[in-house]
Amino acid sequence: MKIVIPGGTGQVGAVLNRALTAAGHEVVVLTRQPRGEREVHWDGRTTGPWVKTLDGSDVVINLAGRSVSCRYTATNLRDMMDSRVHSAEVVGEAIAAASRPPRVWLQMSTATIYAHRFDAPHDEATGVIGGGEPGVPGYWAYSVEIAKNWEQAQERAETPHTRKVALRSAMVMSPDPGGVFDVLLRLARLGLGGPVAGGAQYVSWIHSDDFVRAVEFLIDRDDIAGPVNLAAPEPLPHRAFMRALRTAWGVPVGLPATKWMAELGAFALRSDTELLLKSRRVVPGRLREAGFAFDHADWPEAADDLVRRVRGERGSRRAGRGRRPAA
Repeated sequence: MKIVIPGGTGQVGAVLNRALTAAGHEVVVLTRQPRGEREVHWDGRTTGPWVKTLDGSDVVINLAGRSVSCRYTATNLRDMMDSRVHSAEVVGEAIAAASRPPRVWLQMSTATIYAHRFDAPHDEATGVIGGGEPGVPGYWAYSVEIAKNWEQAQERAETPHTRKVALRSAMVMSPDPGGVFDVLLRLARLGLGGPVAGGAQYVSWIHSDDFVRAVEFLIDRDDIAGPVNLAAPEPLPHRAFMRALRTAWGVPVGLPATKWMAELGAFALRSDTELLLKSRRVVPGRLREAGFAFDHADWPEAADDLVRRVRGERGSRRAGRGRRPAA
């Protein structure tokens, strides 16, 4: 198949590109800064020569959007909104104008669309959309508005010959450097991987292997459209999540952090505490109903697997640096 990935140069895009290319598919990435032979320039806002890559393609997986790993200032929040909505709109325009449109358009979304809650999990049928929860920072509601507008941009697109799926993804855990797992593991290794603000808030996650498999599953299932939760079936409280990560690496303790300590840490990392403090208890209702089986359903096992890969890759890099050229 020919698969086009707008915004495919980030961590999730790299995971998909690598896996789909290895599976024998032709993958084309749309990016503002093309560097490789299968990368094509676009600006994420306007149509241009890049639209030719969509015409005749089989699948579009739109991942474009400003990274959430930043301070949630008014400017950055607006950039998050604009980059997501405008990219989805222009992808929809290109598909609508194509003489041979792709048969499926997978649009990245986020599990953040659901309400901050502890009492019950969110699936696609019964989950509560957030935005009006009492006692949480006001800007959390704007994050939900971003997610809602992101999905609505896809819904509004006039693409009658293209099936549309919104990927309400939890955090994708990959052994690759620079991703969310890399950040969390670094905290654990430094002894800072304890519970934050009590640690009762739920963490939803998905192993990168299962993320790829779920994407492939949804490409093949012509009967599935609309929002789909991409999350492992067992979300768990933050304190248990970090304990399992520490155990996987072999760190006996992790210092807990209060809310104000988390604020200081997030400021130092130029990130935001919503990523730590919001309780995301999301489960994969539609995937499970459709028969999808997770290879990594439980976090302790997934953390063990990811840690083994990280250690293996680091060992390979050290061995490579130690080799000397033959005389």
